[in-house]
Amino acid sequence: MNDFWKQIDTYAKQWVREAGAMIKDSFSKELLIQTKSNPNDLVTNMDQEVEQFFISKIKGTFPNHRILGEEGYGEKIETTEGVIWVIDPIDGTMNFVHQQRNFAISVGIFENGVGQAGFIYDVVHDELYYALKGHGAYMNDIKLPKLEPVSIEEAVISLNATWVTENKRIDPSVLSPLVRRVRGTRSYGSAAIELAYVAAGRLDAYITMRLAPWDFAAGKVLIEEVGGVVTDLKGEPLQILNRSSLFVGKPGLHENILSTYLSGN
Repeated sequence: MNDFWKQIDTYAKQWVREAGAMIKDSFSKELLIQTKSNPNDLVTNMDQEVEQFFISKIKGTFPNHRILGEEGYGEKIETTEGVIWVIDPIDGTMNFVHQQRNFAISVGIFENGVGQAGFIYDVVHDELYYALKGHGAYMNDIKLPKLEPVSIEEAVISLNATWVTENKRIDPSVLSPLVRRVRGTRSYGSAAIELAYVAAGRLDAYITMRLAPWDFAAGKVLIEEVGGVVTDLKGEPLQILNRSSLFVGKPGLHENILSTYLSGN
């Protein structure tokens, strides 16, 4: 690991934990809640304040780096050149508002379109998942082992029930047989949490029909560092500046589900 990425790693961990402390402090205060694209797409003053916190820190330390943030305080980015920080200040805002748990801070750092570092912080459980390309993935100070293949019948996959019952992007009848075949399904309401759980082996796969770059940037780095596979539902690579469907899974399992259930859709 060169000194440049060591520096980024140190700062990113520090800022993520500081942002987490800001969020925890807000639990006893009144939130200002707004909706974005629809009544279920929530944004709070904490989402906005945390993103602005990151932008201030990043620009003050790495003025040439660019920032893509969910709440729009970053920049309009049209090329992948240079270093780009992709930030979701609170992934799982509905959970944050209603439960004060099952949400995370997600920070992915890309250089010339390639994921180099990922940080997902489960604030309430104080679990920081992080990875630097080529140096493995960790949960706090515990190195995560490489993912081992698992059969479809033994797999626990994360999948929102909406995609099985009502879906314009893929015929629900495609996913219903998969749901019946696997050992179990889960849905946590936070893409960052679900991606971190795949990296940690708590889930075997995660399928969703649409995510933005800030939802998957950090998780992509984590999962690839432990040997997992990250694609869209057609098996194509993700583009860091584009919204996309997402299918991540353990080696072998990803290929089996893709070829058996998703190919041709």
